[in-house]
Amino acid sequence: MDVLARNNVRLTGRRGGAPVVFAHGFGCDQGVWRAVAPAFEDEHRVVLLDLVGAGGSDLSAYDPGRHGRLEGYAEDVLEVLDALDLGPVVFVGHSVSAMIGVLASAVRPERFSSLVLLCPSPCYVDDDGYRGGFAQAEIDELLQTLDDTYLGWSAHIAPVIMGHPERPELAGELTSSFCRTDPAIARRFARTTFLSDNRADLERVRTPSLVLQCREDVIAPPEVGRYVHEHLAGSELVVLDATGHCPNLSAPEQVVATVRRYLGERAHRAG
Repeated sequence: MDVLARNNVRLTGRRGGAPVVFAHGFGCDQGVWRAVAPAFEDEHRVVLLDLVGAGGSDLSAYDPGRHGRLEGYAEDVLEVLDALDLGPVVFVGHSVSAMIGVLASAVRPERFSSLVLLCPSPCYVDDDGYRGGFAQAEIDELLQTLDDTYLGWSAHIAPVIMGHPERPELAGELTSSFCRTDPAIARRFARTTFLSDNRADLERVRTPSLVLQCREDVIAPPEVGRYVHEHLAGSELVVLDATGHCPNLSAPEQVVATVRRYLGERAHRAG
């Protein structure tokens, strides 16, 4: 199978700085980076991809066994990087793709120069001494509602995820993205995402990382961003003056400026 076609990989930009790979979160596709990725094309090769089951990916490549664990998606990412063979990349992962990047870099650190983790969460369920943002019963209810009525769930949850009631067009864009996703795959991926616990995997990573956390985020609250930063060696935490779980759509200028600064400082230190 052509792994680039499998993940609907699109390569743009110029050779120069480290290649930048953008990976989207649950229910989205590479279009979620439309206001962020182009800002890096003048100085970097830019790689956009769709996780298997999303966007323009090859739906026939979805394997319930492989993709029932985030490690399966991490394997997909590594296969894409091997096929492109661009050298060590900056991996920018939003939401669940932040943990996919963590898992991939823990296995093959030579493929990554740095990680940018946008609104990451290693575990969505509250635990003793850990706030993930949801009680187990809330996650169970969320998944049951998704099973019962996927389209209704999408219309309800999109404004909550986006966190900008004054900008309904953003929630509408997210709802449309959800509705373009195959419902059967979306249901499985929701379980893979919301029931995952990758807290222990943070300790395995030695790749320099930037953790980007929103000031308010009901999906991944500020405590989660701090937890990731505290358990990820060599990481930097930046709290964006933004609300919601999708600042790549609602506050792209802040995301671009912060990532540019981070990459510039790393390049300066390396030089």
